Amino acid sequence: MDKVIKIRNEEESDYEKVEKITRRSFWNLYIPGCDEHYLVHVMRSHKDFLPELDLVIEVDNQIIGNIMYTKTKLIDASGEEKDILTFGPVCILPEYQRMGYGKKLMDYSFEQAAALGYDVIVIFGNPNNYVSRGFKSCKKYNICLENGTYPTAMMVKELKPEVLDGRKWVYYQSPVFEIDEQEAERFDAGLESLEKKYQPGQEAFFILSHSIIQ
Repeated sequence: MDKVIKIRNEEESDYEKVEKITRRSFWNLYIPGCDEHYLVHVMRSHKDFLPELDLVIEVDNQIIGNIMYTKTKLIDASGEEKDILTFGPVCILPEYQRMGYGKKLMDYSFEQAAALGYDVIVIFGNPNNYVSRGFKSCKKYNICLENGTYPTAMMVKELKPEVLDGRKWVYYQSPVFEIDEQEAERFDAGLESLEKKYQPGQEAFFILSHSIIQ
């Protein structure tokens, strides 16, 4: 029998479940332990958070994943600002990964974002996970950080073709991502105990997240 798949907005009654799913999805993935579930916890009350793009995906009435968006901006050399989006965390429970659910969730979120009038998304992530969804290197769109660098992990997707016209833009990330690590640890200490482990993939993430494109 076919599974029933549904994508909908997160509701308040989902909060704890979504935080648990986020924790399970990211635990020991990039660092021993993780803090993405704390980010989810504090993000919902931030001014840049977009509740209309806070989505969960259900399989047979069980939440298996989530994506959250925040407003952010680009500024060009003349000081012109452009309101854009970023997303993250985005997660699918480990036992449901590599089955197309993350793709479905992202593609649906792109449609919703475009319907709200947004036309550019900038994210940080592993290119292997996102180039198939239409993301390209920030270098190709002439979008850099304030220090002038083009991080390998920074990618851009146009929701409308040719909306970025080649001029140089600087990306400014929402301060919601600058989380207090001590607060994150305190938050995690109140949850079910999970073992923090080193995994080789964490080194690959460190290399990727600290490298830039010349």
